[in-house]
Amino acid sequence: MDSCYAIELRNITKRFGEVVANRDISIGLKRGQILSLLGENGSGKTTLMNMLAGIYLPDEGQILADGEPISIRSPKDSFRYGIGMIHQHYKLVDVFTAAQNIVLGLNEGGLNIKETNTRVQEICDRYGFDIDPAKKVYDMSVSEKQTVEIIKVLYRGAEILILDEPTAVLTPQETQKLFAILRNMRDDNKAIVIITHKLNEVLELSDEVAVLRKGTYIGTVKTAETTAQALTDMMVGHAVALNIDRPFNQNQTERLTLKNVTCYDHEQVKKLDNVTFTVNGGEILGVAGIAGSGQKELLESIAGLYPVAEGSIEYTPPEGDVKNLVGMSPTQIHKAGVALAFVPEDRLGMGLVGSMGMTGNMMLRSWKNGFGPFVDRKGPQELANFIWNDLEVVTPSTEFPVRRMSGGNVQKVLVGREIASHPSVLMSAYPVRGLDINTSYAIYNLMTEQKMNGVAVLFVGEDLDVLLELCDRILVLCGGKVSGIVDARTATKDQIGLLMTSVGGKEEA
Repeated sequence: MDSCYAIELRNITKRFGEVVANRDISIGLKRGQILSLLGENGSGKTTLMNMLAGIYLPDEGQILADGEPISIRSPKDSFRYGIGMIHQHYKLVDVFTAAQNIVLGLNEGGLNIKETNTRVQEICDRYGFDIDPAKKVYDMSVSEKQTVEIIKVLYRGAEILILDEPTAVLTPQETQKLFAILRNMRDDNKAIVIITHKLNEVLELSDEVAVLRKGTYIGTVKTAETTAQALTDMMVGHAVALNIDRPFNQNQTERLTLKNVTCYDHEQVKKLDNVTFTVNGGEILGVAGIAGSGQKELLESIAGLYPVAEGSIEYTPPEGDVKNLVGMSPTQIHKAGVALAFVPEDRLGMGLVGSMGMTGNMMLRSWKNGFGPFVDRKGPQELANFIWNDLEVVTPSTEFPVRRMSGGNVQKVLVGREIASHPSVLMSAYPVRGLDINTSYAIYNLMTEQKMNGVAVLFVGEDLDVLLELCDRILVLCGGKVSGIVDARTATKDQIGLLMTSVGGKEEA
């Protein structure tokens, strides 16, 4: 590598105990360039950039700025070299204004609001940001909070910006706005790194792509000279089919109908507002929405885990009479013959017992099947072995405690167990979060298989590309209300984005 790089990593290695997170990585970043750092979850992307941010220290190798070796031992050092990192989880003080957060920690002898607001406005005008410096953080949307974080590092003089999964919680419209701002920064000779695993965004935004796989550097390619398939092969190490199969089930039957369902939390804040829809056996109904729009409460209310204040949830079993699930406990729902398989957002908190191995966690679903005081272990052990082999769970044995597994492996155990319980309604929240591409596609195929077997599948997802490819219809939630239900085969990301930000998808005048 040469000294034309604004920042350069040479032969960087980082270990956490016996785990090697980064092994002998060398990457350079030029001014006036957007570099995508691409890799699957757990490939070492964030760890590598955290060394530039002063959060971790490399065990081996060196960092160079403009060809000169430097030492970054703290975030303060990182700022001194003009490096600013915008993390996935924002580090803002809720009760402060945008301006107060932006200057927080700067020794400027007190806050001169007028001067700060003027400088913030200059940054906004220069790059195309839209923010009110006097607005409190607790009144902001996720997109506005991200804007404050970016302005905060620019205000401190950052010339090198690192953004960790910046579009994970943005609507398509907000994503496009962010991309326009990043291009303006690139044109102003800033060096920008985007940590991501979304191929479509990589191809749209970046100039070059550096690929990591399992902590090692695979290579850097010019974005204009590559394809999604080629990048996937680099990430995974072998060819992967990228198309999700979506057959149509002709034999759809009404399975679950929600009518005017309204729910409140313990502080009497309305979480679901007059929600009405039907999901059929033989279809995948996707659920989209900005984080916190009621997705979690929707699934939990159907599963008997969240109290329903008003409305009904009518379940029509494959055989038998219609049952109203409202007021039933999860156990009563099970006794009534309602097979609801629930993959929650909080995998260890709600779905699994961390101290148990895979077999023990399989038994949670079948312990009542034992005879007298004896618990059946044979069935759960066979199921644990099937999931271990079929979904390639990386763990020494089926008795290894799940809390010591990686997040992706925990998710495989949970999804595998729920699907194997042969439900008639399968509900899943973010079932591929933290999983590699291969396993993600295996789970998409399992969901489709369930659909073709007549199961009603409710799929809460955050990647609109996947929702549009996998689902038959998509229900969009906005502030706890049903904003709209669209045909996934004909809908667009823009259409869903508008529904996510305003009920009915109407733009504000």
